[in-house]
Amino acid sequence: MRLPVPVRIRWSDLDAYGHVNNAALLTLLEEARVTAFWAGGPEGSPTTAIIDAGPGATSLTVIARQEAEYLAQIPHHRQPIIVDMWIGRMAGASMDVCYEVLSPDQREVYARAQTTVVMLDASSGTPRRLTATERAAWEPYLEAPIAFRRASSGPGEPMAR
Repeated sequence: MRLPVPVRIRWSDLDAYGHVNNAALLTLLEEARVTAFWAGGPEGSPTTAIIDAGPGATSLTVIARQEAEYLAQIPHHRQPIIVDMWIGRMAGASMDVCYEVLSPDQREVYARAQTTVVMLDASSGTPRRLTATERAAWEPYLEAPIAFRRASSGPGEPMAR
């Protein structure tokens, strides 16, 4: 199961070519992640939004890794684009959040991406295990991770062509 999150493109997300800048895409993914996982959003927020990110929170989320594959230019839309989200992997203290960035009508896939999110204990700054509540909220969205188009190479090895 996937969680569709509408995200508005801002005029400042566009570059000189009139499409969403590659760095701005990461900000759009961040906005989708905050909507999907942080508690305290507007009424009707997803049931996955359970992380307390307010002042005095006991947990922090940090990004350990991000990868994006751009499939088409993202033009400016007046309607929100749709960021389809799912969990590609849940480990002890981390999870891989997967995304497909879609046109407002969901007919075109603009990008695929994956972010490794690590949960930290706010007082010590060290990784903490995902809680049973977090696992229960997010397991319905567990699906196969993204298979990026390129083959991975080991350190120092050329990319497969």
